[in-house]
Amino acid sequence: MTSAPLAARLTHVAGPLFFPVTAYGPDGAVDLDAFRAHVRTGIDAGAAAVFACCGTGEFHALTPEEFRLVVAAAVEETAGEVPVVAGAGYGTALAIQYAKLAEEAGADGLLAMPPYLVFADQQGLLAHYTALAAATSLETIVYQRDNAVFTPDTVVALARTPGIIGLKDGYGDLDLMQRIVSAVRTELPGQDFLYFNGLPTAELTGLAYRGIGVTLYSSAVFAFAPDIALAFYRALDSGDDEFANALLDQFYRPLVELRAKGRGYAVSLVKAAVRLEGLEVGEVRTPLTEPPAAHIEELAGIIERGRALLEKYGQARTAPEEPAA
Repeated sequence: MTSAPLAARLTHVAGPLFFPVTAYGPDGAVDLDAFRAHVRTGIDAGAAAVFACCGTGEFHALTPEEFRLVVAAAVEETAGEVPVVAGAGYGTALAIQYAKLAEEAGADGLLAMPPYLVFADQQGLLAHYTALAAATSLETIVYQRDNAVFTPDTVVALARTPGIIGLKDGYGDLDLMQRIVSAVRTELPGQDFLYFNGLPTAELTGLAYRGIGVTLYSSAVFAFAPDIALAFYRALDSGDDEFANALLDQFYRPLVELRAKGRGYAVSLVKAAVRLEGLEVGEVRTPLTEPPAAHIEELAGIIERGRALLEKYGQARTAPEEPAA
């Protein structure tokens, strides 16, 4: 954990946010060496932050002890170069337990995922995240998706809650997000509340989210093809519409269409892609399943087309420049 507040470190970033997969060995146990190698690859490629043991990292499949070890490994490998944010979920009591484990492991912050299974009202959701934020000193980002969808008034209340610094949107309702952004801006003028595009392949909706002022986003593609992810980030940031649209049309849209062919592909397809890139991180744990060979072959072709576009547009595989202070 570094001394600089997480919110300040995420306000000005020069790349997408990295959500590494959790590596398993042939025996199914967590492989910390492979995980560290995966994290190091992302940092060296220019990751703006490491979000460990979140959705892509199979938070749902990890025991508390495995969770602590993986978060600690991410903290050790980053060595303060970029912030480490750990997932926390389930009901309030367990979410607090995971938050405390993340704090002990040295994480810089939390990504608070939806409560397990139940559909709570706004008052209950607010009470849950308020308790979680108060349980540790870690700054918390609340993840909106599935059974945790908030009204603008609730997000205003979350933004007023000590320790809660932002909202990651995995729901995808732009009308709702615009009203949320507007409500927080109106009720809390001058407060720097962070917003993240957290849809499964956020690049596909990057232009739309930027239209309402949401520029931070998680990139599943960064986990297996950071060169493509960073090239798209630079194109989007610089207004290179021709290159950005080429990647959207020939890489990201086909990837999203392939992802839609299988349950759990937001995780298992990413993990398969990491293996295709040469890092043995194992298969997903049940109840998720591996994509069939035909889908892996299709995935390899999509990645190949993405790389061909980098060559065509002369995009070097380099990390982005540091943002101005």
